[in-house]
Amino acid sequence: MTAAERHEGAPYLVAAVTDRHGVSVGVVADASSTVVEIKVHGHWSQQLGEKITAGLGHCLAGPSEAIIIDLRDFSDLHGLSLRYWLGVQRMARGGALPVILALCIPPATMLGYRLRHHDGNPLPLFATMGEARAAVVGRLRRSHRWQTRLAPAPVSVRAARDLVELACQSWQLLDLRQDAALVMSELAANAVEHAGTDFVLTVLRRGQDLHLAVRDGDTRYPRLVASTHEGSRLPIAEGGRGLMLVNAVAARWGAIPAHGGKVVWATVSP
Repeated sequence: MTAAERHEGAPYLVAAVTDRHGVSVGVVADASSTVVEIKVHGHWSQQLGEKITAGLGHCLAGPSEAIIIDLRDFSDLHGLSLRYWLGVQRMARGGALPVILALCIPPATMLGYRLRHHDGNPLPLFATMGEARAAVVGRLRRSHRWQTRLAPAPVSVRAARDLVELACQSWQLLDLRQDAALVMSELAANAVEHAGTDFVLTVLRRGQDLHLAVRDGDTRYPRLVASTHEGSRLPIAEGGRGLMLVNAVAARWGAIPAHGGKVVWATVSP
């Protein structure tokens, strides 16, 4: 795999999208970005479907284990989007590691009725976000993740590196240890230098991949600027070149909004 192929589409920066008609797709993640919520607002149209698909694709590129789509402000009077949502279900299940998908939709809608009674694999439907969250969390595995909270201090960068090395040793992923530790060090350093808030580190194993995530209390994404090296455009952080290392070493990386902050994540593969 070439460097260009390895990083095609990276970084995956997820942002809310709103058009002039008020149609919007918003995304928010938990601390590890393993549970992602997509909120859809507006009337069904092909254009809205394209916005949802784009946001979903960015989420599936990262460490998401579960995606909850909130359709309480979504309007589809005759349930014409049924086929689209069944396609979303196939998209979530179609990867090497299927993602849990749940829809929050009022039961007294035509789309809700058609989703409940269609032929084929049932799609988990919930009337409230609380019910959807509880059901999703109950299905997540907790034995394949390490997580800790650290202060915005230089010593935390070393602690972040140590956490990754311990996780790799525990899971016998020694071939990934060096690269994963380097990537996590850069993500943690970026949080310390630019966010200046406490941050949560997550190391997640999915198959033979390691997903690394740093959730801080700053909603601003890492600032991306252009590099002229051989005509390419490489992302770098405001104060240095840490994200250039992440871009070079990680298979994929990106950022996603979180409640009161953001999650910056990266995937390290064999």
